[in-house]
Amino acid sequence: MLDFFTIFSKGGIVLWCFQGAGVSESFTGPVNALIRSVILQERSGNNSYTHEALSLKYKLDNEFELIFVVGFQKILTLTYVDKFIDDVQLHFRDRYKNELEQKGALKLLSNNFEFEDDFKMLLREAEESSRARSPVPMRSFKDSEKSQKTVKSMIETKGGDKGKEVSGKKNKNPKKEAPAAEPAKVDQVKNSSSGQKTVENGNQGMTSDEIIQKKREEFFRKRMVVPTEKPTKSPKPQKPKEPKQRRVWDMGGSSAKELDYSGRNENGSPNGGEQNPETQFDAGMQLNSMKGDLLSVDYESSEDEVIEEEEERVVISETSKTSSKKGGGFGGMFGMLKGLVGSKSLTREDMEAVLEKMRDHLITKNVAAEIASQLCDSVAKKLEGKVMGTFTTVASTVKQALQDSLVQILQPKRRVDILRDVMEAQSQRRPFVITFCGVNGVGKSTNLAKISFWLIENGFTVLIAACDTFRAGAVEQLRTHQRRLNSLHPPEHHGGRPVVQLYEKGYGKDAAGIAMEAIAYARNQAFDVVLVDTAGRMQDNAPLMTALAKLIAVNMPDLVLFVGEALVGNEAVDQLVKFNQALADHSMSDKPRLIDGIVLTKFDTIDDKVGAAISMTYITGQPIVFVGTGQTYNDLRSLNARAVVSALMKA
Repeated sequence: MLDFFTIFSKGGIVLWCFQGAGVSESFTGPVNALIRSVILQERSGNNSYTHEALSLKYKLDNEFELIFVVGFQKILTLTYVDKFIDDVQLHFRDRYKNELEQKGALKLLSNNFEFEDDFKMLLREAEESSRARSPVPMRSFKDSEKSQKTVKSMIETKGGDKGKEVSGKKNKNPKKEAPAAEPAKVDQVKNSSSGQKTVENGNQGMTSDEIIQKKREEFFRKRMVVPTEKPTKSPKPQKPKEPKQRRVWDMGGSSAKELDYSGRNENGSPNGGEQNPETQFDAGMQLNSMKGDLLSVDYESSEDEVIEEEEERVVISETSKTSSKKGGGFGGMFGMLKGLVGSKSLTREDMEAVLEKMRDHLITKNVAAEIASQLCDSVAKKLEGKVMGTFTTVASTVKQALQDSLVQILQPKRRVDILRDVMEAQSQRRPFVITFCGVNGVGKSTNLAKISFWLIENGFTVLIAACDTFRAGAVEQLRTHQRRLNSLHPPEHHGGRPVVQLYEKGYGKDAAGIAMEAIAYARNQAFDVVLVDTAGRMQDNAPLMTALAKLIAVNMPDLVLFVGEALVGNEAVDQLVKFNQALADHSMSDKPRLIDGIVLTKFDTIDDKVGAAISMTYITGQPIVFVGTGQTYNDLRSLNARAVVSALMKA
């Protein structure tokens, strides 16, 4: 039934393994895939993993740094596997506890773990228990209550019900009549109580109408008196409102005449000479050089974090003082250490409250709710059973583990060096092709222009393929960026050749065909990079998603970048899952091209709510290649994982 079972350390040393009868394939491939895709990427919230035709279940032992993995065919439904893997873990720990407590890889290698007999015994018991828990058979018709009923009994039941209803009504009447004698007593009690109240209030000898009239007069008297007593303080004199100051712009000039550029063109016409005003404007723009690698997004360590740490220390010291006052002597010492984990293994109950707060904190920072839950579950499995230091709080331990997990998620799993990749494509005498995709309005064209400027600054020539043949103004927007970029890097400085060119065929054409022609043109004209701009599309639009999958499948770009906003929360999960699913479904190859990286835009608008970065990288497993931080060509950064995590964990 089982294909394999293996026990290995987190350092990679296989302590013991079992392979089922008739299984010839090695289990190293599935186990290595599990390590790469789940354990190293901090996705251990779910204890199952599917690799090709196999289904893998695993269990982490954090005390001895062990991993237990069982594999079986995914078409099988084995209900006993979860309990079986727990039993194997406990049995293996108990039997080889002394050997496992010896630290060091060499000592583990020197030990011989003879566990096959125990394993087969546990497997036999698990299989027998699963057979014993066979499904309960359905009751036959004779055993059911319906078989006892007949037509006669049903008729009698109806008559009986009627009789019961009549008798019930008869029985109910006396019950209703009996309490009818009680209201007299109640009225007497009410009258006596009201009489007492009238005596207390000085209303003795007054009728009920006179009492009501008196109370009404008192009510109106209070309402009339209250407003006169309110104004005890003299009102403050209101300050006169200052007139709004005119905003003075740096490049605005002091008069309207300076802003009139209509008569400054060569031919004197207001609309003529489009190139000259743009060159004058761009010449005035002060853009920093972007040669080499991009600067990383950085967050300065704010004073709030220092204050928070001091407050935590104050809270701990105050709790220790109060506990020492209450208990005194040894009781105070133990009270002080109550919030600490003194060399004991952590349990899920210890971490539950802290994890719940961490989960809520991540959601407030724009992390998708589902992913926040999975991250907290992964941290709980990572820490469960782990023996902590003597003077370590549960909150600090969980927070540090969550920080490490987030950094691990954001750090790229593979090398991302576009400049080196472009140079390798140059050596092969072909253009390096990057395709941009995403939903509407996220800034694909704007960030494509920023990336063009960065590539030009590093000495590469760029061809922009206008494959957004749907949105009005898309081609004109790219043509404007092309003119501005060429004005910043004039052709005279590059041997008379424009460093940026636009390849466009207008609107309403096939985007995949335009991209193919643009790549062929770039190869003939020796362009270094082709940037393919595609139309924005919602993830639920099946025809447009099919067209995008066709464009990528036909042209096979070197890099497929998903452009997403840093403002999205739960929507990021839906967008990326459906984009990847559409690319996989509509691809014509067995190994479809999926999203290779992410461009995170509008990062300057979110302050410290950087959770979208976590959501996107967790869903795709792909790195964030570029981060857009503003409106100018200079506002392009690379992601600094530790800086983003520190901003994410900041309260």
